[in-house]
Amino acid sequence: MRLLLIALLTFAASAQDTGKLAPKPLFRDPLYDGAADPVLVWNRVEKKWMMFYTDRRANVPNLPGVSWVHGTPIGIAESSDGGATWKYDGTVEVPYGKSDYTYWVPEIVDFNGTYHMFLSIVPGIFNNWNAGREIIHLTSRDLHKWQFESRLDLNSDRVIDPSVIRLPDGTFRMWYKNERAKDGSLYYADSPDLYRWTSRGNAIPRVSGEGPKIFRWQDRYWMMVDVWDGIAVFSSTDCLQWARQSGNLLQEPGTIPTDRFKGNHVDVVVSNGRAWLFYFVHQGGPDAAGKDREWQHRTVIQVVELKCTEGTLTCDRNAPTHIALATK
Repeated sequence: MRLLLIALLTFAASAQDTGKLAPKPLFRDPLYDGAADPVLVWNRVEKKWMMFYTDRRANVPNLPGVSWVHGTPIGIAESSDGGATWKYDGTVEVPYGKSDYTYWVPEIVDFNGTYHMFLSIVPGIFNNWNAGREIIHLTSRDLHKWQFESRLDLNSDRVIDPSVIRLPDGTFRMWYKNERAKDGSLYYADSPDLYRWTSRGNAIPRVSGEGPKIFRWQDRYWMMVDVWDGIAVFSSTDCLQWARQSGNLLQEPGTIPTDRFKGNHVDVVVSNGRAWLFYFVHQGGPDAAGKDREWQHRTVIQVVELKCTEGTLTCDRNAPTHIALATK
């Protein structure tokens, strides 16, 4: 029995070390140095991973108020080695809105040969948080050229941060942040086909947060929520009743340069039985020492592997992370 246990532990450790060592930071945006809100998708034709992200205007000086997080394009990066090395690939041409529109928090679903992007929109550049928000639907065949499909009617004029999965019955469910809600900001909607959506109301009563990310792993559904003090973790067997895990992931700043602040808004990729958590982190704390006042606006993308032990998710952002996303 003791030899079997040793063998199993050795196998688990070797599995964790499979893949290329991910650098810190994993990716830094060369345009505005404000990469945030990542979502990853496999490009079936070009056989590479692509990352879409909100590109905050972090390195533009003297912008008033919070206008530096407005007027933002959606950046693109690509990886051909399983997610360890990323190369900047420009921005998305969004066929919606005017030249000063703000684009936030892309979500991408690959279904039946078509890529579907659900994108948060703010109609302009604002110095405060008081503008309206909406979610639109775009489609693409190649992840490069996008077509506008519709503006989603979710019974609120302030909705952002969509996350979509397909349910076992073939329908789709979207979770999003409803900033008008008084019963907790996390709402959900259902669709038979990704085109028609019906809001179902509050998803988790009295829980406020943003950037929900839902995925299936280890025989259950998981929801990650940015609660501005790390990432809250919820689990469910039916995508309706959610139980919160004690403690938040990425709550404590890391010890490695460029990762020494709380983690924010995540994506999770499950590949070959393993799961990787992608997050963005502000360059505050020790990483802002000796820099100008606005340096802490800058954000980078990091990655850490998730572990599941007795139904609890953990991660160690200070440990080496080996990544090996499947290259199908």
